[in-house]
Amino acid sequence: MSASEPTTTHDLTAAQFVAHEGGKVEVRATKPLAGQEDLSLLYTPGVADVCLAIEEDPSLSRRFTARNNTVAVITDGTAVLGLGDIGPLAAMPVMEGKAVLFKHFAGVDAIPVCLESGSVDELFETIVRIAPSYGGINLEDISAPRCFDLERRLRERLEIPVFHDDQHGTAIVVLAGLINACRVVDRPIGSLRVVVGGAGAAGVAVTQLLQLAGVTDVVVCDSRGIIGKHRNDLIAHKEMLAATTNVPGRTGTMADALKGADVYIGVSGGNIPEEQVASMADGPMIFALANPTPEVHPDIAHKYASVVATGRSDYPNQINNVLAFPGIFRGALDAGGVQISEEMKLAAARAIADLVAEPTAECIVPPVFQEGVAEAVAAAVAAHAG
Repeated sequence: MSASEPTTTHDLTAAQFVAHEGGKVEVRATKPLAGQEDLSLLYTPGVADVCLAIEEDPSLSRRFTARNNTVAVITDGTAVLGLGDIGPLAAMPVMEGKAVLFKHFAGVDAIPVCLESGSVDELFETIVRIAPSYGGINLEDISAPRCFDLERRLRERLEIPVFHDDQHGTAIVVLAGLINACRVVDRPIGSLRVVVGGAGAAGVAVTQLLQLAGVTDVVVCDSRGIIGKHRNDLIAHKEMLAATTNVPGRTGTMADALKGADVYIGVSGGNIPEEQVASMADGPMIFALANPTPEVHPDIAHKYASVVATGRSDYPNQINNVLAFPGIFRGALDAGGVQISEEMKLAAARAIADLVAEPTAECIVPPVFQEGVAEAVAAAVAAHAG
């Protein structure tokens, strides 16, 4: 077989391959280049004055370059969708897709940046060195627990928005859905007993944002069961969860956690048996978000739950990050490239929830293509940027 012949067993003529042929993004000029005069303005010698002005006042780079509307979508391919550690080349189609969503929904130019995996130190140093080209950094599909330390260090080092969408985008849309689910069942959010299945990137961020929103009784479970102070096998981010969640001191397995719970939020995959779902409080809220196979099949969930959400587009109440991240970055960039605070995340979640005028069990978040979602989120974020 020659080097040019494909070795894949996939049907490269199938629709999903044809849709990606040649990639999904390109670079276009925003200024005309029609002749010598344009050339002298856009490049040398006219560009020299702009360079010197930016050297004197670096803030001018936001006005006289594309930087203020450009986000780097950065991954090392270690936790891509449900595919796992597939590497940077295989992660590129996802990052290109993310760039398409940024542009379509919020007019933000996004550049896929797929890095060879390495230590947190290596990723940190690489991203810091390329950051001057961008107005924001969207971290994507980087494995836990490395993603926590990497985001924290980048936020401390860089003066532009840094946002790990797997964590915070998920958390924002989950909270938006839960706000409206509470409206459907007429329950205050602070009265809920919540179980989060999964202590990875999404599980940690969902838990923290729910607590900021007023949830006081939340238990997080990993593959070994309930996380709490009784556990002596916890790594750093799970030790944090043990210190800040599970106030009643519950122990045991997921089955023990679910008994009498009002809400289940699954962000780790696996399967919750029907008998465990049946053990929850009457009319619970079930957000089974693993995709394509929810932790609780919707048919089972609907037998017991008052509100059901998934991560899938073929069921009602899709908890989709695209409701959040385009508007989040649009608002942060419009506000001057500020860091994305917890108050901004809460504001974004409330803005998404408010876009559903009359929530029902079948509609707790707006459809992905509903007009005005990104604009509403951006306005909420920018309003809290001070």
